[in-house]
Amino acid sequence: MKEVQDHWFRLAKEEGYRSRAAYKLIDIDDRKRLIRRGDRVLDAGAAPGSWSQVAAQRVGPKGEVVAVDLKQINGGGYPPNVRLIQADLRDLDLDEMGGRPFDAVISDMAPDTTGDPMGDALRSVRLCHDLLDRCVDWLRRGGNLTMKVFEGGEYPELLKRASRMFEEAKGYKPRASRQESVEMFIVCHGYRGGDGRVPTAEDALLPKRKPSKGWGS
Repeated sequence: MKEVQDHWFRLAKEEGYRSRAAYKLIDIDDRKRLIRRGDRVLDAGAAPGSWSQVAAQRVGPKGEVVAVDLKQINGGGYPPNVRLIQADLRDLDLDEMGGRPFDAVISDMAPDTTGDPMGDALRSVRLCHDLLDRCVDWLRRGGNLTMKVFEGGEYPELLKRASRMFEEAKGYKPRASRQESVEMFIVCHGYRGGDGRVPTAEDALLPKRKPSKGWGS
């Protein structure tokens, strides 16, 4: 297994990608066709920036990639159509990211792992739910999404919610993912609109409020 992972690491060095994670997006996009030439793409949680490298290649010079992360991303080597923003996604609105809805949202975000698999999986699912909440404002109708999640007990319900929001939503594990890893990528095509949440009887009794800004809170 170590030899397989070293292969992706060496290949990233040879081909100028910032991390082996680039090959996860390459595999996803080659098979699932999420990104098209001329698209406007949001890379959520972009550091160290390898997914933005791939996305920039795929959208071409007439497309745009907006890469956002709490950590600073080294701007060296990116083409002019990549915009880097160091910020908390919770604090940004669409105007601060260019004003137009995105054609695709890609996310390799994950919570800091703690060694508690169940807790890590739950926090990962919460991050994904927060991202789906923001698709209402960020993603155009008909747009596409992929996001990383750690599989666990809450994963099936997350996939069901994504299926309510998109024409198609399926789990996919790229070849560059470690075989023993619990990471999965939910790949979604054709955003229908709405947040996909199922109203409950309690919701009707509660005052309306804005969604929490907390990622995984």
